[in-house]
Amino acid sequence: MHMTNKALKAVTMFLSLIVFITVLAACGSNNNGNSAATNAPKDAEGATNEGTTNEGAEKPGIDTSKKVELQFYMLGDAPKDIASIQEQVNKMALEDLNATVKFNYTSWTDWDQKYKLLLGSGQQVDLIFTAEWTQYQSYAKKGAFQPLDKLLPVAAPALNSYVPAEMWEAVKIDGQIYTVPATYKEYVTDGFVWREDLREKYNLPTPVDIATFEQYLDGIKKNEPTVTPLSMNSDVKTNLMDRFKGIAGTPIGALPYGVGVNYATPSEVTSYWGSDEQKEHLTVLKRWQDNGYMVKNVLAVKDTLQDQVTSGKAAAILGDNPTRFNDMVIKIQSTHPEWKLGYHPFPKTNGIATPVHPIHNGFAIPASSKNAERALAFYEKMVTDKRYNMLTQYGVEGKNYEVKDGYYSMIGDSNSNGFPREGMNGWAWRNPEFMLFDKNYDGVKAIFEDLDKIQVPDKFTGFAEDYTAYQAERAALEQVEKQYLFPLNAGLVKNVEDGLATFMEKANQAGLEKIQAEYKKQWLAYVEAQGIK
Repeated sequence: MHMTNKALKAVTMFLSLIVFITVLAACGSNNNGNSAATNAPKDAEGATNEGTTNEGAEKPGIDTSKKVELQFYMLGDAPKDIASIQEQVNKMALEDLNATVKFNYTSWTDWDQKYKLLLGSGQQVDLIFTAEWTQYQSYAKKGAFQPLDKLLPVAAPALNSYVPAEMWEAVKIDGQIYTVPATYKEYVTDGFVWREDLREKYNLPTPVDIATFEQYLDGIKKNEPTVTPLSMNSDVKTNLMDRFKGIAGTPIGALPYGVGVNYATPSEVTSYWGSDEQKEHLTVLKRWQDNGYMVKNVLAVKDTLQDQVTSGKAAAILGDNPTRFNDMVIKIQSTHPEWKLGYHPFPKTNGIATPVHPIHNGFAIPASSKNAERALAFYEKMVTDKRYNMLTQYGVEGKNYEVKDGYYSMIGDSNSNGFPREGMNGWAWRNPEFMLFDKNYDGVKAIFEDLDKIQVPDKFTGFAEDYTAYQAERAALEQVEKQYLFPLNAGLVKNVEDGLATFMEKANQAGLEKIQAEYKKQWLAYVEAQGIK
């Protein structure tokens, strides 16, 4: 009888999946609501004790008789000790869930193309990182992920009750949950980062806006010939243009296709591309390139922005978030204690301080996974079981870190340590109950407290674009951007006006006007449906 029920359940799940895919294919473009990120309630019960009292509690709910290997995908680069961490996790997972896991990484080079391939090729992926910047909303709308609503209470009951109801609500796309949101409240708003010791040495201005940042870059160029003033790499779309716009104006975020929307006037949609504003911005960036503030071969640089500063190659980053800034401070303290870093959050200048939306850090189960129940049960362990969580966030106590006076302390330095704090890029499975912070993090908390005073809600991350109607044009436009806009952004085109005119001509040939019109229509429908003024 027991076997029959299992077989029936498997058939039912399979049929549900077929129905789900069919519905998705015909799905319209209505969008679901969101809510601003809220501070997660402290859910100590079940979370703290899960490792002992709740161990194996989900076993009766799911079939673990067949051993499986889960393919787990994270963005960025793996820490050096990943193999030994994986081995220790697998000892526990084998016992708890009859499963092992392979932790895979994309690297930061062309991660977006690799991500697209992982979700489009049909290869086996069981768990994958999601965020608004990885286009979670659009991928969910296109059927790239499996809906979790029915799976959660069965495969991950502790996780289901641990995440606050309003956060589950906030990540829904077309009424269904496709990702598990992180519950840690933080700000990932950008800010200027610079070598403060060099600023003091040469009496340079403190960067608070584009003008003062440029004066700082100029001072470095004149006084430190071996240091590149601006840390930059080939991702000029995100790291240069989006961040430049973020401090030069008050946009609601990095919208695609050159669409411009300001936070205060969400129902006014303009085209930033081809505008006088864009021309002015590109002129400044050309000046930065001409003056040698960034390297000539910037479009070939694959190093991270942070590594260029911590190694001493470069002196400043146009925009980075408070937590990553703090990670750099820790690295520099261990390798160059005589250096200092400065930080100025953009919101203090432009007033747009939005705490992260629940969509910002999540994990989804791709449509290609054949192990959805086990994947979710494993992810529950990562979040709510202290043994899994501490091991995958901080490494091995006594080897990678120690706890001194309640603070995290790295053993050795960033070169010798094979697993620094959050070395797996495990932002999505942070559990506020277990988190360890280093002493420097008091500075980040102080920044967060400052931003709390001026915070405004994130009303827009819940928008889910449906690009079915212009998929071909969208692909063509992506190529045009790379060929004609990236060199403009990097300041490598001799005549900005001519270069911009050429880009706009090619973009229009690719179907820009159609894309922008359709996007605007969807955007305005969302704003109206949400009652956003």
